[in-house]
Amino acid sequence: LARSIRHTAVRQAHRKHEPDFHDKYGNLVLLGGAAAFTAVWGYVLTQAGIEWGFSPVGRVTPKEWRE
Repeated sequence: LARSIRHTAVRQAHRKHEPDFHDKYGNLVLLGGAAAFTAVWGYVLTQAGIEWGFSPVGRVTPKEWRE
């Protein structure tokens, strides 16, 4: 058993490591995702017309009292 484990370890150590998808494109995918995230939130925070004031003071007016 120990000989077969050692043989497998030696075979894997000598195997040429070909780059997989993550080795080739990992950083590119990460940067692309960060750019998309920044672009979407940049649009939302600047162009979506959201009013970012959380206080209703001065915006909410009471109705006239009717007797």
